[in-house]
Amino acid sequence: MAVLDWVVIAAYFVVMVLIGLYAKTKISDASDFYVAGGKLPAWLVGISHHMSGYSAAVFVGYAALAYTTGFAVYVWWALSITVACSIGAWLFAPRWPRLRQQLGIISPLEYLAKRFNVPTEQLLAWSGAALKVFDVAAKWVASAILLQVFAGLPIAWGILVVGGVTMVYSTIGGIWADVLTDLGQFLIQLVAAIAMIAIVMAKLGGFSSLWTMWDQLPKGHALPFNGDLTVWFFLAYCVISTLSYNGGTWNLAMRMISTENGAAARRSMVFSGVLYLIWPLVLFVPMWAAPLFLPDLADPEQSYALLAQQLLPAGIIGLVLAGMFSHTMAMTASDANAISSVVVRDIIPALRRDRGFLPERRELFMARLTTFLFITLSMGIALTADSFGGVLGLLIAWFGALVGPIAVPMLLGLLPAFRRSGSAAAITSWAVGLVVFALNKYVLAGPIDAMGTASAQALTVAAPVLCSIVVFIAYGFVRPAHSAEVDELVDSLSSDATAASTTAAVAPR
Repeated sequence: MAVLDWVVIAAYFVVMVLIGLYAKTKISDASDFYVAGGKLPAWLVGISHHMSGYSAAVFVGYAALAYTTGFAVYVWWALSITVACSIGAWLFAPRWPRLRQQLGIISPLEYLAKRFNVPTEQLLAWSGAALKVFDVAAKWVASAILLQVFAGLPIAWGILVVGGVTMVYSTIGGIWADVLTDLGQFLIQLVAAIAMIAIVMAKLGGFSSLWTMWDQLPKGHALPFNGDLTVWFFLAYCVISTLSYNGGTWNLAMRMISTENGAAARRSMVFSGVLYLIWPLVLFVPMWAAPLFLPDLADPEQSYALLAQQLLPAGIIGLVLAGMFSHTMAMTASDANAISSVVVRDIIPALRRDRGFLPERRELFMARLTTFLFITLSMGIALTADSFGGVLGLLIAWFGALVGPIAVPMLLGLLPAFRRSGSAAAITSWAVGLVVFALNKYVLAGPIDAMGTASAQALTVAAPVLCSIVVFIAYGFVRPAHSAEVDELVDSLSSDATAASTTAAVAPR
């Protein structure tokens, strides 16, 4: 990297910290810290929701898939999320801000105490929060690897730099800092990605290369499904993405809760879906063209980084690198915000003698403290990742397995159609999802692998969440839970008018 690249990187970090300081002026209590008091504009939430779904994996792992399989990576990843956002805009997104209006929630799990019961809320809170720290640790490592490839910076220093800057702005600025830095990161990525695609097209003969380059690429690269990225794998990820991007991944639920009302949440989700439909096409074109510039690459995961180094001038390389790990910073900052909200609003009250929430001033202090501690702990794990050996990878895999089973009662519990599925259904569906994952991974691994890589991946990914869905729904029919309070709650989430007419109250513990 040239001196100009370092200047760009340093300026980026300074701007992120300044945004955090500005965001601090908008925060007076925990509600402002976690959900901006429901005042975030829909367009900003849409961009933030979109940015929070990225990480360095896009430029490493997905770049490798683009290099080896071609267009199918867009269909499998971006198109599945577009489908998820389309479903969510209609079904799930509007209900999240209505929960804030009805119950005064500022945590995505907080409503579970009333919808099911406190033990269900605690089970999902502890199981998700405990393992999320390892998932975030892996993202710090991924960002540090990018810095090492581009700049030769030791991984430990990369973790401290990226994690440290994220810690500063997210701890002092809360969700306002998260969404405003998401906006800044989106603009940086916009400039960097357009520069990258323009240079690639110029090298390949102009705008027409967008459709002529496919004839020069390996056979099958223009197909919507190729290699292990089959139609079944795509359908499996449509299910996973629908649960994850509509609130199963807690930080994305926080974005919806922060909107003014259901109509605004719907607009933000539609906007995010449009971005997922269009923007990955811009990002992936250089990755798809990489075999023409870097044929027979031994490690396809390095394709995007090597292509950037080969084609881009000084200054733009720094901008591209900032855009690459800014995605991870956006995701980890919003993760920290969401986990902190769950700790402060779900876990700590259950441990207090009176089962009540903390006083307002102490709650804001704990919001910042738990955000700081979460990022510190995840950075510590990232710095000692080598000593974990296979354990870190194992825990990350288990977190991936938990996303679906945790998301099922969270999201289906919002819908009137499943009002008869109570706490027993929620806990059983969670447990069944984990058991199915464990059976697939440790007991039936041999027979599943014999099915072929693509089929095995689809089954491993989809089976736990599909079983959780079936159990949650079936349990409600076999042993229905009747509650007038639950009926009133889920019915009230069907329209903004109903929610607005009810005085917001804190859900009882």
